[in-house]
Amino acid sequence: MTAVPLRIALMLETDGPGGAETVLLQLAEELRRRGHDVMPVGPAAGCGWLGGQFEARGFVPRTYVLRRPLDWGCVTSLAALMQAHRTQVVHSHEFTMAVYGALAARRVGGRHVITMHGGRYYAEAWRRRAAMRWAMAHSAATTAVSGATAVDLRATLGVPDDAVRVVPNGIEMPRGNRTALRLELGVRDDELLILAIGNLYPVKGHAVLLRALAELEEQGGAPAWRLAIAGRGEEETRLREMAADAGIGSRVHLLGFRADAPDILAAGDLFVMPSLSEGLPLALVEAMATGLAIVATDVGGIPEVVARDREAMLVPAASPAALAAAMRSLLGDAARRAALGAAAQRRAYRDFSVATMASAYEALYRGAPLGAVPPLAASARKDGQA
Repeated sequence: MTAVPLRIALMLETDGPGGAETVLLQLAEELRRRGHDVMPVGPAAGCGWLGGQFEARGFVPRTYVLRRPLDWGCVTSLAALMQAHRTQVVHSHEFTMAVYGALAARRVGGRHVITMHGGRYYAEAWRRRAAMRWAMAHSAATTAVSGATAVDLRATLGVPDDAVRVVPNGIEMPRGNRTALRLELGVRDDELLILAIGNLYPVKGHAVLLRALAELEEQGGAPAWRLAIAGRGEEETRLREMAADAGIGSRVHLLGFRADAPDILAAGDLFVMPSLSEGLPLALVEAMATGLAIVATDVGGIPEVVARDREAMLVPAASPAALAAAMRSLLGDAARRAALGAAAQRRAYRDFSVATMASAYEALYRGAPLGAVPPLAASARKDGQA
């Protein structure tokens, strides 16, 4: 028997270009492909990127206005949107929407599902922690995108292990053009292109990456390289100054926000994720799916996604020396890069497709017990095994 389509509201408190926003967009498309009626809901005061992406794909996004931390008018307006849409399932992403989604869903009698992507805003004050516990208690399910995020959520809120389930982020497998970015940047055939993708915030560790590359140059003997970082943010000026001071400014390209991630990834020879903290980073999975060799920090959900020394090289966070050593070993070993990239690509196709993610959420939407939803992990696993 064919399952009856559902009317689903997907809610997120941010709408700029980023990992969680991309996940929401791809999840909406996959759910629509399966016959569901999806209503995206985001902030009216945002930059509008995500809403524009939804509109370009034929969705009709809705917005809410949040005037103060506790805004009952916002709850009322969200409930009105859901009533007009005849929403059956409300899927809220991150803290603010987890609370407001739970309140609005109760008003319309909808089933509420929470997904936490790794943001810890809820942990900073006892009122937020209390609000998050209330939202979880009044929701059908709470999920985290990685085991590490789930462990942190349980510990911070003091909730039982079975209160949080892991549903890894999924992606549409990228297909890109290798030559486009290399031609744009003037990368020679004998130069290796190192890639990083992520907003230019301190937590993403790009300053550590620049220090590691400066150390690589001081030691000498490394193959010719260029670095391209795709992303925007508050660290841009500082990173440019760091690169110039280290004498590597001409080989460091800060690309800003780019909509051509598949082409960027296809152009690379090595992908580096130097983050100080992560949930389950979408850019990492995209790099895996492209078949890139990866060096990443051993933080958050990263070691759940890639097996150490088999699918990626993992290094301690905030260690330029360790990062430099890992990059040196791979830049000088094409066979090792190919082997790591191929293994990571197989893992990405097996575990992190958008279809796999959508199936897990679809089961929760329809009321499957938590134990019936196929997990990646019940808790953080440091060995990276599936």
